[in-house]
Amino acid sequence: MNLPQIVSPSEWLAARKELLRREKEFSRTRDSLNADRRRLPMVRIDKDYRFTGPDGEVGLLDIFDGCQQLVLQHFMLDPSRHECGSCRAMVESLGAGVPEHLRKRDTVFAAVSRAPYPTLRTMREAKGWTFPWYSSYGSDFNYDFHVTLDPAVAPPNYNYRDADELVAAGFEWMMDYAGEQPGISCFLRDGDEVFHTYSTFGRGVEVMMTGLHLLDLTALGRQEEWEEPKGRAPVAYPAGSIFST
Repeated sequence: MNLPQIVSPSEWLAARKELLRREKEFSRTRDSLNADRRRLPMVRIDKDYRFTGPDGEVGLLDIFDGCQQLVLQHFMLDPSRHECGSCRAMVESLGAGVPEHLRKRDTVFAAVSRAPYPTLRTMREAKGWTFPWYSSYGSDFNYDFHVTLDPAVAPPNYNYRDADELVAAGFEWMMDYAGEQPGISCFLRDGDEVFHTYSTFGRGVEVMMTGLHLLDLTALGRQEEWEEPKGRAPVAYPAGSIFST
């Protein structure tokens, strides 16, 4: 194992203060980026998307549950019941506290999957989850937000890349792929009008993976193959395998 160098307390403090300087710089950069995210324009949702929840059929406005903002997880669960481990980890990281905190800022969290609602209800009850979870089965919602890909329905488009850009970035496999992909979308309500303000995909969904952020603070890190320095952990796991069942 390539463990950290052993140094004196004074040497450690000097190295830590230099890293702290960079951490503070990163925090300021992140604050600036967050401000720019809030400055993004928004798009009015004109299509009448229909979902199914515990009380039957609802619209997107209903999912706000009276709040001004909606943070929506595109949970990968298709009609064949193929479940995504990382999506499961995302909602399990929420616990009961995070939705309560969001509510204090007039914001609600919910998840949407393409599987029929009875499938969601069964899984939700089995796992003891309490977050609102809706089915978009039979609607265009997942396709329009590019979290269900199917070349028979629409040309590949994911994480703001069209087919040519995906191929150039090394995602040739998406050209023939039919299935789900993860994402998080944010919506704003102004009266009865709903607006799409933000979506993130790929590694952007790590914002909900608390365990990874805590591992990032440790000497061994996530213990995944791509991380530096090499040889730090006794076993280097494939990326994302921490969420495998």
